[in-house]
Amino acid sequence: MRPQHFNRLASAAFAILIMTLGARAHATDLHVVSSGGFAQAYKDLSGPYERASGDHLVSEWGPSMGATKNAIPARLARGEPVDVVIMVGDALDKLMAEGRLEPGSKVVLANSPIACAVRRGAAQPDIGSVDGLRAALLQAPRVAYSDSASGEYIKHQLLDKLGIRKQMEGKAAQIPATPVGEIIAHGDADFGCQQRSELKPVKGIDIVGLIPQEVQLKTEYAGALVRGSRHPQAARALLRFLAAPANADAIEATGLESVASAH
Repeated sequence: MRPQHFNRLASAAFAILIMTLGARAHATDLHVVSSGGFAQAYKDLSGPYERASGDHLVSEWGPSMGATKNAIPARLARGEPVDVVIMVGDALDKLMAEGRLEPGSKVVLANSPIACAVRRGAAQPDIGSVDGLRAALLQAPRVAYSDSASGEYIKHQLLDKLGIRKQMEGKAAQIPATPVGEIIAHGDADFGCQQRSELKPVKGIDIVGLIPQEVQLKTEYAGALVRGSRHPQAARALLRFLAAPANADAIEATGLESVASAH
């Protein structure tokens, strides 16, 4: 995105933010945990939000699910002082049902398609068809996928849809916590798939493309207030800002598909 275009969008978003902030008298330290799929969009928009609101975002990162200590459900179970979570929609709904999030506070932010990548400069297979994706997975000596939404889909559904579960045993690995792109860039895998927004920020890889529409899974990303947040007004203002149509292009520049329209 051209800087001038981003600045125009940010200026429009500032105006929206000022209206949504209302008459709050004091700036706050707002604690936010975002999962990887929305992380780059959040990083790009956090500066404009802080400048417009005067609030300070205390940002942490962790997967939406899984057993790692940084996973968002584990953080909330430990009672970390979190105000806002941004994560996979299905996992967020589960936390909402468990009573860990403020009822009615869910704001859908974007959808995230799955893409695949190889190490920078390596031959790029054609994955534009189901047969091409199947061949790419079978031909790669080592394959990586994540332990979050896209990886769970690959592990439990996609390999069966492609009819290659048995053939992938022993050479396909689910990677906990570490981005799949980093595993590929370091030479520990030859081919890997994860949400496009999580692959795009990683240096040292080439994104081959999205997996075919017939077997694609788009993951919803949403934000919500943590139950008992000390700063509910500021938390709601941040979510309204992130969901504002003026920020749609900035979100899409990270590889996500915005649910709002900037036009």
